Amino acid sequence: MTLQEFKKYGIERLKTKSPSPQLDLEVLLQYILNCDRTYLLLHSKDPLPQEKETWLQEAIQKRMTGLPVAYITGHKEFYGYDFLVSPAVLIPKPDTEILVERALDLIIEKMEARPNQLLTICDMCTGSGCIGLSVMKSLIELYKIPLGQLPKITLIDISEQALEITQQNIEHLGLPRDLFRVVRSNLFEQFSLTGGWTFDLILTNPPYIPHSLVNQLLQDGRNEPRLALDGDVSLTGDPAYTEEGQKTDDGLEIIRNLIPQAKEHLSPKGQILMETGEYNAKAAACIAQDHGFKTKIHTDLEGQLRLVEMY
Repeated sequence: MTLQEFKKYGIERLKTKSPSPQLDLEVLLQYILNCDRTYLLLHSKDPLPQEKETWLQEAIQKRMTGLPVAYITGHKEFYGYDFLVSPAVLIPKPDTEILVERALDLIIEKMEARPNQLLTICDMCTGSGCIGLSVMKSLIELYKIPLGQLPKITLIDISEQALEITQQNIEHLGLPRDLFRVVRSNLFEQFSLTGGWTFDLILTNPPYIPHSLVNQLLQDGRNEPRLALDGDVSLTGDPAYTEEGQKTDDGLEIIRNLIPQAKEHLSPKGQILMETGEYNAKAAACIAQDHGFKTKIHTDLEGQLRLVEMY
C-alpha cells in the first residue's frame, strides 16, 4: 500500500469518529515516518513499510475510541516547541499561547525596569509545563537573554504524574534544570506551610470548567485528566458547595481559592495572568477585584474572553 492509498483508507475509517480525519492521518503519518507534510506530498506513491502500517492501524483504532492524536503520539506542539504529553496532563491548546505572549511582554518590561534584579516567576497548575517552559525557552532563544539574567521559574502542580511530565519536558527542551524549581502542592499550600517565596509574576491555567460540563467533555473518550478540568472542586478535593448548600457549577471554586493565595505570594507590583473560560472570565475578574486587584481581560485567537490580567 502506498502512502496515498493508506491516507485515503485511514481518512475513510476516521470519517465517522473524528471531526478532523485528514489532519489526524497526516499528523500520524508525519510522526511515524519522522517527516513533514511536504514529504508526504512528494512521496505519496512510495510504499508504506509494513511495520509502519501496523503501528498506524493500531493508532487509527485508538483514535476511533476518541483518544486524541497527541496522546497517541505522545507529542504536541505549543508556541512552536515540541512538548511531551500523556493522559496525566491536559493537551496544550493554541488559545493558551496568548498567556505566554503576554507573560513575555511583562517579563521584558520588568527586566528593563529592574536590570539588576532577577525575576521570580510561578507557573501554577503547570501540567506539562508548557506555559513556564515556553516562556523560558523564548527568553533564551528569541530574546537572547544571558543565562545569568534569566528569571527563576517555580512549576507547581498537585499531580505527581503531571510533574513527571514537566520534568521530562525540561530535559526534552534542553533547558537548564537549575533555572527551575518543581514543587508538588495543592495550590500554594506547601509555600504557606514553609514561608515560601514571593513571585514577580504568577502564570496559571487552572481548572475552570463547570462540573456539569466536564462529563460532556469527556464522553468522547478524550481521556484528559478530570483533575485538570473540573473547576468546582474544594481545597480538599471534594465537590464545592455554596453557602446555601448547593453544589457550585460555575467552574470558579478553584479560582476563588487561588486568587487570595496568589495575592499572599505576590511581590510588590507583581501581576497575575490567569486563563479562564470565555463564559466565566468576567466573573473571575470580579473575584480578583473583590481582593483588591485591578483587572484587564484579553481575548483569545477566536476573539473570546480568555486571559484575566490582575495587577
